[in-house]
Amino acid sequence: MFIVLLGPPGAGKGTQAQRIADATRLLHVSTGDMFRENVKNETELGKTAKTFMDKGELVPDEVTIKMLLERIARPDAATGAMFDGFPRNVVQAAALDKAMASRNARIDHALLISVPDEELVARLGGRWICRNCGRLFHERNDPPKQDGVCDACGGELYQRDDDRPDVVMTRLEKQKPPAALIDHYRNAGVLTEINGEQPLDSVTSALLGALGMSQA
Repeated sequence: MFIVLLGPPGAGKGTQAQRIADATRLLHVSTGDMFRENVKNETELGKTAKTFMDKGELVPDEVTIKMLLERIARPDAATGAMFDGFPRNVVQAAALDKAMASRNARIDHALLISVPDEELVARLGGRWICRNCGRLFHERNDPPKQDGVCDACGGELYQRDDDRPDVVMTRLEKQKPPAALIDHYRNAGVLTEINGEQPLDSVTSALLGALGMSQA
C-alpha cells in the first residue's frame, strides 16, 4: 500500500504522519530526510542533489523521484510506504505515477488533512516573544495574563514579522497543496479529505479509517 499524505502548514501533518506510520507499520518517506541521507552518504543522487541545494535551488523532480524509487526498493518498504512532502504539484504527481507504474505499483490513497485558512492563521500566527527572557506566548493557546507583558519577568512582548497574520497567510498560499494536485488524486479516485479541526486523536482515527484500519 502506497500513501500520499497532504496538508498545509499548521494542519498537524507531521504529527499525523508519525502516528499513521506507527499504526500501519509502513515506511515513512520524508523527502527532507531522504535528501539528507543521500547527501550524508555521498551517493551519486546525493551528490547531484547537493549541487542544487548548495545554490539554494529546488532539486529537480527527476532526481527526487529516483531517490524515492531507490528508497522504496529496499526491504523495509516491502509492504508499502507513505510519502510525506512529495509530490508538491500535479506535474510531480504525474511523474511519480508514471515511475511507480513502471514497477507495477500505484498510489492507493491520498489523504488530505483539511483546515480552513482562518484556523491555520490562528494556529501559526499569534506568537509573541519576551524581549527580556525569550519566553513564548500564543494569543489563543497560551496568552499572557496581561497583554504585552511577560508573565515570567515582566518584560515587553514582541511579535516577529513571520508570525504576523498577513505574513502567515502569504506563506500558506505558497505552501499549501495546490487545487490541481488535490483534483489529480480526486479524479484518480484515491483522495480522502479529513477534517483537521477535530481533536488530534479524532484526526488520527479518521485517517486510519480511510485506510480501512482502526486506532489501537
